Amino acid sequence: MKGSFVSVAIGVAVLGLGALAASAAPTYVGATKCKMCHKVEYDSWAQTKHAKATADAKAAKDRKFDAACLTCHATDKNEAMAGVQCEACHGAGSDYKTLSVMKDLAKAKAAGLVMPTQETCNGCHDGKDHHKHQAFNPNVHAHKVAAK
Repeated sequence: MKGSFVSVAIGVAVLGLGALAASAAPTYVGATKCKMCHKVEYDSWAQTKHAKATADAKAAKDRKFDAACLTCHATDKNEAMAGVQCEACHGAGSDYKTLSVMKDLAKAKAAGLVMPTQETCNGCHDGKDHHKHQAFNPNVHAHKVAAK
């Protein structure tokens, strides 16, 4: 009887941890992880203002840099993920980063991949203060040529 109770308790704990893990919010993996499969996009992005957004904000002479700047000038609102990396626009990648998911666009979207739109850009490029409005550009970085 005591053994059955312990087995049930362990089973409930395992199920509870599994449910907790399944409901956890996706996390950021960083642009270097994206680069493994998306080298063309990464190399192109690395030359953009987005890649240098944190450094540029810190170097600005016309305004004081503080933590609030990181809301738009960093990926995870902290300097650990400096710059506006892939996931700032495409969503935190922990749930869609695997090749088996990324090979299927519908699966990737279901797992949290965001296909940016004008609304995505407007999150930071809202026209207020120094945040110039930017028209959505689907070619903001280079893309691999699709296989035929």
